[in-house]
Amino acid sequence: MLVKDWMSRKVVTVNVNDSMQHAINLLMEHDISMMPVMEDGQLVGIVTDRDLKRASPSDAVMLDIQRILYLLSKLEVGAIMSRYPITLAPDHTVEEAAEIMLTNKISGAPVVDENKHIVGMITKSDMFKAMMSLSGLSHRGVQFGFVLDDRPGSIKEVTDVLRKYGARLVSILSSYEQAPAGFRNVYIRAFNIDRNTLESLKEEVKHKAKLLYIVDHRENIREIYY
Repeated sequence: MLVKDWMSRKVVTVNVNDSMQHAINLLMEHDISMMPVMEDGQLVGIVTDRDLKRASPSDAVMLDIQRILYLLSKLEVGAIMSRYPITLAPDHTVEEAAEIMLTNKISGAPVVDENKHIVGMITKSDMFKAMMSLSGLSHRGVQFGFVLDDRPGSIKEVTDVLRKYGARLVSILSSYEQAPAGFRNVYIRAFNIDRNTLESLKEEVKHKAKLLYIVDHRENIREIYY
């Protein structure tokens, strides 16, 4: 899954010389939390709702409303923006983008092409949507968590049991994180499972792998085994 498939292509930008009040209005109008800052068509910074709140006059400041509005109209975006913003490429994977955002403690980033032109924006909300799509959560099926032997065919042994019970597999994810040596954690989401056969399925699949949990998202039933 690539960034270009999940980024927002309609990018709201602000000019470096625009007023802080104009930036506030744009954030509110478009219901967004950050904007790239442009100068002569080039990306020079990024401004967030946090930057704007930090630069706004405090309630404790003894200024009348006209004075506050005057200051907001004069303060330019360039004075409060973050320079040299971190950017992502359209061909970054979603996982790479998540790692960059997490490492740098940012909630989003402009996406630029090889010519440094902005082609989109990607935020934490976009990442959440990608994760939900990748996991197949929208199907509201049943997710199984397993600890499987780290050997060829171990996943197939489990999926064969699920298919025997008519399950359609939506996603299969695996990870070595927090798994014992020689094993891996595998997470399988399936739908079209007859809930009346779920107990039989569970007992049969236990002979193939250690169950971590079963979560039935449709019925909101959760069985945790660790």
